[in-house]
Amino acid sequence: MKRTRESGEDYLETIYLLKKKNGVVRSVDIADELGYSRPSISRAVGILKKDGCINMAANGELELTEKGLAMAEEIYDKHTTLTEFLMTTAGVDENTAETDACRIEHIISPDTFSGIKKYLKNAKKN
Repeated sequence: MKRTRESGEDYLETIYLLKKKNGVVRSVDIADELGYSRPSISRAVGILKKDGCINMAANGELELTEKGLAMAEEIYDKHTTLTEFLMTTAGVDENTAETDACRIEHIISPDTFSGIKKYLKNAKKN
């Protein structure tokens, strides 16, 4: 069950980023971006639609709902914040930080994430 939530979050984040980059997102774009099969994408899209996170237009374009957008923005904020945190504190390169942030963003507690954001904010002041 945990992996399903994690992959759903990855799909939402991907849809969010592709929409920002290309303006339009279709299932094939997600398949190309993530390297997943079209049947896997179709299944995930169906679950996200059922959960009220996305809508699909008649032309196949995917749109995040208000709920989906809020979730995607939260996931993306975690991803970028954790990437910055790992690069800053652990001194790892961007690729390593990105990979690790993608794993951590799904399991980090709200309290720990809040503490990391506070740490980075204070570090920027100094």
